[in-house]
Amino acid sequence: MSLRKKWESLTLFLLRCGLATVFIYHGYPKLFGSTGRFVESFQALGLPAYFVYIAGAIEFFGGVALALGLFTRVTGILLLFDMAAAMWKYNLNEGIYAVREYELPLILGLASLVVSATGGGQFTLDRLISFLRRRKVEAEGAIPSYWRRR
Repeated sequence: MSLRKKWESLTLFLLRCGLATVFIYHGYPKLFGSTGRFVESFQALGLPAYFVYIAGAIEFFGGVALALGLFTRVTGILLLFDMAAAMWKYNLNEGIYAVREYELPLILGLASLVVSATGGGQFTLDRLISFLRRRKVEAEGAIPSYWRRR
């Protein structure tokens, strides 16, 4: 493996870990902390109370999935939509030129899009599961020898 590929896998791993930390940090209180405060905030924005639990679950469990490298492409898209909704309903009150209001969800959403577009890299559970599944199928002889990887 070339140095560039190793560096790419390491940077994707670090990006995933950083995103996971931020999303877990913001999702945990919505599910397990002062949920009542978030329900009031969401209702003040015109959203139903159960959206707190949806946003909290996407952020918390999405962060855990990113940290583990599990379902990274789907998780990235869900987190992108979560951040787009946060920007739309909460952060764009002062208009598009007030960048200070929406810079965090913008960067988190775009970084989630990068993870979704590129995949999680080499250091993921997705890759491990794929490897084990492929190995099992090859061991059972279901794949002809000329199709097997060398």
